[in-house]
Amino acid sequence: MSTPKIKATVEQMVTPYLEEHGFELVDVEYVKEGSNWFLRVFVDKDGGIDIDDCGRISEYLSEKLDENDPIPSAYFLEVSSPGAERPLKKAEDVSKAVGKDVFVTTYEPVGGLKEFEGRLLSFENGELVVEVGKKSHTIPYSKVASARLAIIF
Repeated sequence: MSTPKIKATVEQMVTPYLEEHGFELVDVEYVKEGSNWFLRVFVDKDGGIDIDDCGRISEYLSEKLDENDPIPSAYFLEVSSPGAERPLKKAEDVSKAVGKDVFVTTYEPVGGLKEFEGRLLSFENGELVVEVGKKSHTIPYSKVASARLAIIF
């Protein structure tokens, strides 16, 4: 099974459980690091998640994965918080981040730049407005390669 199919299958398995228990699925990664494969599931909820939450989700998902066996090789399962620099994977995530510091990369230059780190001022009509220093940059959402919350000092 391909990596995108594995990710989609895991999302389908875990999403009903997460929604039922008040969690939000932030991201699923299936990556090879060195000689090992890792299945990482990033989960959040209002007020944040703790180690007990991660343990319960991991147990549930481990059982489901054993039942359905969608991954052909050995792997390590990790369930965790997305952390302070949470990825903004969906338009809804970007909307929730308005007013916060973000780091955005684009597929192609926008105003001569491909990286923007600053305050997300707005996200409307398919465009992000990011204030970097004292200058505002309007970035079409269709050109966003990646976005995440940022810790700017």
